[in-house]
Amino acid sequence: MEDRSLLKPGTPATIAPGVRRLVAGNAGMMTGPGTNTYLLGDEQVAVLDPGPAQQEHLRAILAAAGGAIRWILATHTHPDHSPLAQELARATGAELIGLPPPDDGRQDLSFRPQRVPSDGEVLALGTMRLAAIRTPGHASNCVCYLHEQARLLFSGDHVLEGVTPVILPPDGDMSDYLDSIAKLEPLSFDRIAPGHGAVIGQGKSMLAMLRKHRLMREAKVIAALRARRPASIEALTPRVYDDVPAERHGWAKLTLEAHLRKLAREGRATLDGTTWSLRGE
Repeated sequence: MEDRSLLKPGTPATIAPGVRRLVAGNAGMMTGPGTNTYLLGDEQVAVLDPGPAQQEHLRAILAAAGGAIRWILATHTHPDHSPLAQELARATGAELIGLPPPDDGRQDLSFRPQRVPSDGEVLALGTMRLAAIRTPGHASNCVCYLHEQARLLFSGDHVLEGVTPVILPPDGDMSDYLDSIAKLEPLSFDRIAPGHGAVIGQGKSMLAMLRKHRLMREAKVIAALRARRPASIEALTPRVYDDVPAERHGWAKLTLEAHLRKLAREGRATLDGTTWSLRGE
């Protein structure tokens, strides 16, 4: 397990040959120690997830880069991951790479990519090769990046250390999330470098745990619907998330809605006004 003392804002930590991590100064309930920004390469550098628009973090990135910053990549465009991209691009002339932000009211609309990577496209920077893997679920424009030589997957918020990511409907989608988990499993990586928190050593085991957790939560949704039919999301949340602190239930409601939308799409649940029921029960 990685030494958590290395998760200090502004202090570069080497996590693989030619890969350094900088933690932004935006620690919080949903961001953990802060957003992880990754610097890949030496003479030519790619910055992955530049993070929030903080001048101190901008200075730390420029100081730690060492070589010329050629690319700025975003795993997705939630406001803790990409707002610094435009200013960093202006300062360095680097190319912005990622998927455009969906307009769902939760995105950094300032992110305007100059290159949109296709699914599976391999980006070459010197001897480093990064494969872009589209993984919708947490958000529709999520992209993971596979560092082939280091067998290291950069997951953004698709996979996190110690917690399961919130699925944010209607842009986020539970069916897509589970499909994206399955899509990652056969890829050649050992460790996962998440958008928040420490490096995950057993990457494939984490994917299996995430799938199991999501399906167990879905079973709790079905049981709660059977016990309280029909029921609103507000009524279902304390039952489905009785293992989650109440102060997190506002976020839990969003993922609960994503579960319910999945069940409805599969013909297993129905929505009538603001209340949900199991179909046929």
